[in-house]
Amino acid sequence: MLERFKDRARAVRSRGIPPIEGPERRRFVQQAQIDFQDFAMIADAEGSLDDGILTLRIDLRPPAGPEEEPPDRGATPGQPGASGRT
Repeated sequence: MLERFKDRARAVRSRGIPPIEGPERRRFVQQAQIDFQDFAMIADAEGSLDDGILTLRIDLRPPAGPEEEPPDRGATPGQPGASGRT
């Protein structure tokens, strides 16, 4: 099942846009993006089948990134890291 969702996500990403214009085109593109996100999210899930019940675990936590450096509070205006304008 998870493989089918991977295939569907690829299909949504590679399908063309029909010859429509204006608001209909925007809605089509927005729906395609939502479809892709949904299919890709399910495709990346960890699945288990216990007593006939399919359970999908999807980690929705934001990815861990490098920690942000605190601003340089000791800088004077005009120096890098300063909050004032030059």
